[in-house]
Amino acid sequence: MTSIINEQLARRLMVALDYPDDVSAREMIRKLEGIPCYMKVGMQLFYQAGPKFVEELKSLGYSVFLDLKMHDIPNTVKSGANSITKLGVDMFNVHAAGGSAMMSAAMQGVEEALVADPSLNRPWVIAVTQLTSTNQLTMNEEIGIPGSVEDAVIRYAKLTAAAGLDGVVASPLEAEGIKAACGADFLTVTPGIRPAGSAADDQSRTKTPGQAINGGCDYIVVGRPITAAADPRAAALQILAEMGNGQA
Repeated sequence: MTSIINEQLARRLMVALDYPDDVSAREMIRKLEGIPCYMKVGMQLFYQAGPKFVEELKSLGYSVFLDLKMHDIPNTVKSGANSITKLGVDMFNVHAAGGSAMMSAAMQGVEEALVADPSLNRPWVIAVTQLTSTNQLTMNEEIGIPGSVEDAVIRYAKLTAAAGLDGVVASPLEAEGIKAACGADFLTVTPGIRPAGSAADDQSRTKTPGQAINGGCDYIVVGRPITAAADPRAAALQILAEMGNGQA
């Protein structure tokens, strides 16, 4: 029996292609064919397969989130953002911890690429607040940031908004607070999503797909619950069903 796919919800699901090579990634894409989800390309795959793989995903009609988490001096991030914009991705990210000057420089890199080639689409630029594997003990005692994780995330979200970026990466636990602080149109992209009854793995701050959608998350990022499943397509469809229940 063929499942009816809610395309609007599917476009809010980002599948993390966390693979060591493009051959493995293509196999997963084949299994998910017909589900119009976002594809997230992280460091491991991008460093192996390079820009050509991103171009391949775009040629197949997928939206692409290039997850390289740039964090460097402003001029270097500006140049990186310029190159990424020319690549044609739909979304990429920097680290909010790099500060407002660095984030503003990323936006300058984007704008300069668009001026040079008006045919390019403007990507959404978002900033990482705190990794979803980070708990309060790690943040306070190892990273050296005082206070609660939520307070730190909201502070970084406000800094990101002031720098002119489109949104942040945060855990689903902070999505409502971010919307309250930065506005309903400020994007929340949320890893740390685990279907009901599944293991948390190395994630510290998690919610189910339904809880995340209900809590105001714009996009949910899912890796191992789909890519490590015995039947990845069935797992993705189950996540879409849970997202739909959360939307109701």
